[in-house]
Amino acid sequence: MSTTVTRPADTSPVQEEQPRVESHRPTHTFARLAVVVAVWVLGWLVLRGHQTLALPGAQLTSFQSWLNDVKNSFDAARETNVFFKVIGGLSDGLNWLFTHLQYLFSTPAPGRPVPEIGWVGVLALLVFTAFALAGVRSAVLVLVGTLAFGYLGYWRESIDTLLITLLAVAICVLIGVPIGIWMARRKGVSASITPLLDAMQTMPSFAYLPPLALIFGIGTASAIVLTVIYAIPPLIRITEHGIRGVSEGAVEASQSLGCTSGQQLRKVQLPMARRTIVVGINQCMMAALSMAIIAAFVSGPGLGVPVTQSLAALDIGGSAVSGGLIVVIAIMLDRTTTAASQRGEILARAGSGTRRMRRIVLVVLAVVTVVAVYVSRLRLSAAQFPAHPALQRPVSSFISSVTDAVVNAIEQVTTAFANIVSYGLINPLQSVLASSPWWLSAAAILALAYVLGGWRPTVTAAVCEAVLLGVGLWNDSMITLTTVLVATIIVVVVSVVLGVTMGRSGRTDTILRPLLDALQTIPPFVYLVPALALFGVGRFTAIVAAVAYGVPIATKLVADGIRGVSPTSVEAAESSGATVWQMITKVQLPMSRAAVVLATNQGLLYVLSMVVIGGLVGGGSLGYFVVAGFSQDQLFGKGLAAGIAITALGIMLDRIARHAAARHGRA
Repeated sequence: MSTTVTRPADTSPVQEEQPRVESHRPTHTFARLAVVVAVWVLGWLVLRGHQTLALPGAQLTSFQSWLNDVKNSFDAARETNVFFKVIGGLSDGLNWLFTHLQYLFSTPAPGRPVPEIGWVGVLALLVFTAFALAGVRSAVLVLVGTLAFGYLGYWRESIDTLLITLLAVAICVLIGVPIGIWMARRKGVSASITPLLDAMQTMPSFAYLPPLALIFGIGTASAIVLTVIYAIPPLIRITEHGIRGVSEGAVEASQSLGCTSGQQLRKVQLPMARRTIVVGINQCMMAALSMAIIAAFVSGPGLGVPVTQSLAALDIGGSAVSGGLIVVIAIMLDRTTTAASQRGEILARAGSGTRRMRRIVLVVLAVVTVVAVYVSRLRLSAAQFPAHPALQRPVSSFISSVTDAVVNAIEQVTTAFANIVSYGLINPLQSVLASSPWWLSAAAILALAYVLGGWRPTVTAAVCEAVLLGVGLWNDSMITLTTVLVATIIVVVVSVVLGVTMGRSGRTDTILRPLLDALQTIPPFVYLVPALALFGVGRFTAIVAAVAYGVPIATKLVADGIRGVSPTSVEAAESSGATVWQMITKVQLPMSRAAVVLATNQGLLYVLSMVVIGGLVGGGSLGYFVVAGFSQDQLFGKGLAAGIAITALGIMLDRIARHAAARHGRA
C-alpha cells in the first residue's frame, strides 16, 4: 500500500521566500552537537576500555538470574495458580481451534489419512473467495500461488501459515475494529489508548517473544497471541482514522433525521469508512504475515520452520524457496484485499447487465466449489497433493548454484564494500559507543538528546538508560545501537536520493513505486536470504538486511513529500534561475522537511525491528541473546533482559527523533 504525506499549499509571496531564509538556531544546534561529540571523543581517547560494563556471553547478572527464577516459578505455578488456569484455558481454546482447522484443511484428520477437505477443495474455496471479494485477476493470482504451495513441496506448511494468519486477523478484526470505532467517537478513549498503541508499534516484534513465552508457554497459542499483538495496532489506528474522516455534513444530516447513535454508525459511518477499514485489514494482514517466521521461535506452525532451519544450515536455495512462498502468500493477500477495497465502487459503476452476469458466474462457481470440496473428501487423488512434478529440489539447487556463481563473480566487490563500511564507519562508531566508560556514553547521549529535542526527550533518555543499566546489558546495548545508527544513516541517504528522484520524475516514480510496494510486502525475515548470500555471516549482513527492509517505506515518504511541495514555490524558484541542485537543496527538501523527518523516524523503527533478526546471521549482542534465550534455558533471563533493552533503545531513539523534528519544525 502506498503511504502519502500531504502538505498544505503555500502560495503567499512572503511564504514562498521562506525556504531561502535559514534560521540561526540550526547553526547553534550544530555547534553544540559538535562540542558534545568532541568532548565524547576526547574522553574516549583518554579512558577507552575502562568501566565499559562488558560481560561474557554466558555470565548472568543478578537481575537476569532473578528472571530465570521468575520463569521457573511461572512454570511451577501453571497447574495451581488461578491466573495461569485462565491463561491455560485461553491457550487450550486457541490450540483446539487451530488444530481443528488443520484437520479440516492441512493435516490428516483423526481416522483419515488426509484432511477433511483435500487440496482440490481447498484450491476451489480459495479461488472462489478471491473471485467473490476481488474479481478475476485476484482469482487467477490465488490459483497460481496456491498451486505453487504444492508443487514446491510445502503444501501443508503454506496452508498452516495461511490459517494462522487469517485466524489472527479475524481475532484482530473482532477486537480492533470496535476499539477503533470507540476511539473515533470518544476523544478521551483515544487519548488514553494512543500511547499504548505507540508503545506496541515502537517495540520490535521479537521483544514480545520472551514475556509471551513466559505467560503462554511454547506452542501455537503463543504464536497466535504474538501475531495478534503485533498486527492489531495498524488496524485500530486506520479504523479510527476512517470513522473520523467521515464527512461532518453526512453525520449532521443523519442526526437531523433522528438517527440514533447506533443507526448513525451502521447506516452512515461504517459504510462511508468501509474502504479505509479494508485498508486497515490489509495492513493488519501484512503485519500478521510478517510474524510467520518469528512465530517459529515459539514452535508456531507454518513456513517459518523450514526458513529458520535453512538459514541455520546456510542453505540459501532452501531458504529462498520456503521464504519465497511467504512472499507469494503476502502478494495474494495484499492484492486480494486491495482489490476488495475498490470492488464496491467498480460494481456501483457497472451496468445492471454486468451485475447480473456476475451473480450468475458466482452461482456457477459456488456449485463447482461445492462439488470440488465433496470430491476431495472422497477421492485420494483429490485429497493428497500430487507428488509430481516435484519442483522443490531442482528449484532450490538452481537458486543455490546461481547464487554461488553470482557471489563468486562479485565477491571482491562485496568484500571491499563491506570492509569500507566496517572500517570507515561501523568500527569507529562502535569503539566510541562501546569502549567509552559507561557514564561518559550515558552523559553524552543525554547531552545530545537535550541539544536535539530539549528536556522531554532527555528525561525519556535518562529513564531508558537506567533500564539498560538495570538489566545489565549496557555494553551490548551500545554495540546494538551502533548497528541501528549505521543502518539508519544508510537508509536515510538512500531514501533521500531515491525519493527526490521519484518526486521530481513521474517516469522514475512509475518504475520504482511498484518495486517498493513489492518490497514492502516481503516479510522482514526474507531479506536475510539475499544478504546472507552476498555477504556471508556477520554484522554487516544484519545491517544490509535492515537497510533493505527500511528503505522502501522511507523512500516513498520522501517522494510523496517532494511531490507535495507547492508548485507555486517551484515555479518561483525556476523563474529566478535556480539550478537543479539549488531547487532540491533550497526549496524542495526544506519544504518537505516534515516528510523527510517522518521517513527518518520510520526508517529507524524498521531498522530496529530487524535487530533480533540480524542476530541470527551474526548481528550479535542484544539480537543474539534474545534468540539464545529460547534455545538455552539458562539464558532465558538474559534473553528477556535483551528484549527489554531493545524496547528501551527503541523508545529512546523514537522520542529523541520526534522531539528533534518538532523543535526543528518550530525553528
